[in-house]
Amino acid sequence: MKQIPNILTLSNLFCGALAIIFILHAPEYIAEFNGTTYTVTNPEPIYWASGLVVLAGIIDFFDGFVARLLKVASPMGRELDSLADVVTFGVVPGMILFRLLRSAYLQTPDVFDVSYFNLAPALLVPCFAAYRLAVFNLDTRQSEHFIGVPTPAVGFLVASFPLIVLYNPFNLAPLFGNVWILYAIIAVLCYLMVSSHPMISLKFKNLSVKDNWPRFLLVLFTIASIPVLKYAAVPFVFIVYVGLSLVVPPKASHG
Repeated sequence: MKQIPNILTLSNLFCGALAIIFILHAPEYIAEFNGTTYTVTNPEPIYWASGLVVLAGIIDFFDGFVARLLKVASPMGRELDSLADVVTFGVVPGMILFRLLRSAYLQTPDVFDVSYFNLAPALLVPCFAAYRLAVFNLDTRQSEHFIGVPTPAVGFLVASFPLIVLYNPFNLAPLFGNVWILYAIIAVLCYLMVSSHPMISLKFKNLSVKDNWPRFLLVLFTIASIPVLKYAAVPFVFIVYVGLSLVVPPKASHG
């Protein structure tokens, strides 16, 4: 019975590894530019990776829930969960941003002068995610709320970008074709993951409105925004989550 949560955690990791395969799978085609023929790697269907990140997030919620339900929570399971999260909510978002940056540069006049140096900032996301998870494992203050934005929230946010590009709600897709906007997103996400700002956790100890009104408000915003904003609801809810946490920071917990 104690291996059931671990199997779920490894399923999270499996989804992350499969998402990487989808991101790397890029069909090539021949294009002509100024009379010269080039082999161009087409921006791959990374929206499949988005779906896998969402599935992994659901699994990530249930592995801890099942461990507590079966009373088999262990330090090893906690470490395994963090290792899986580094891949699924760190490496995968970093690679998605890497590919979005690459696609954005393909639309610029100096596309053939772009090097990996221009794309490397996207790989800071998995580095900061790994650092955040290592700190989280040692930080006893984060039992009731988070210090800094949790990596699954970053994973969900970045996973929504390919879907926004694909379906273009409210004409937001061009934003992700701007390299400077992508650089700004990378910088903000890296900062938020390792910041010392208390962030709301959706762990309800009771159903008291007085004790949980920021959580209820966040859930309400999420439910109300999905039918209206579609895939754009994800960045909207992320902004509301961060803003609400900063305006009404959760009380510090010690012990």
